[in-house]
Amino acid sequence: DVQLQASGGGLVQPGGSLRLSCAASGFTVSAVPMSWVRQAPGKGFEGIANIYSGDIGTSYSDSVKGRFTISRDNAKNTLYLQMDNLKPEDTAIYYCMKGVTRGQGTQVTVSS
Repeated sequence: DVQLQASGGGLVQPGGSLRLSCAASGFTVSAVPMSWVRQAPGKGFEGIANIYSGDIGTSYSDSVKGRFTISRDNAKNTLYLQMDNLKPEDTAIYYCMKGVTRGQGTQVTVSS
């Protein structure tokens, strides 16, 4: 069974940082493309970061480029999202995804 569990969200002030984690089971994170998506209050899902298998690289949406970094720890079978210089508009529930499989999300709130 594929399982994805995101954690690390919380309340942070504008300009602050958070690191989200996504613990994966049932597959190997290094072997497949994975992504982070988010859903802000009252809005649809937004894809924000992708990491590709075989060390091909990463890609980001314009809304987070230069502030967020997606990475993975193969030994821990975990996906990460380092979020720096957070803005109020980054407030959302964040989910990790493998293909169309979405795990339980984690809430990020950016507010002073």
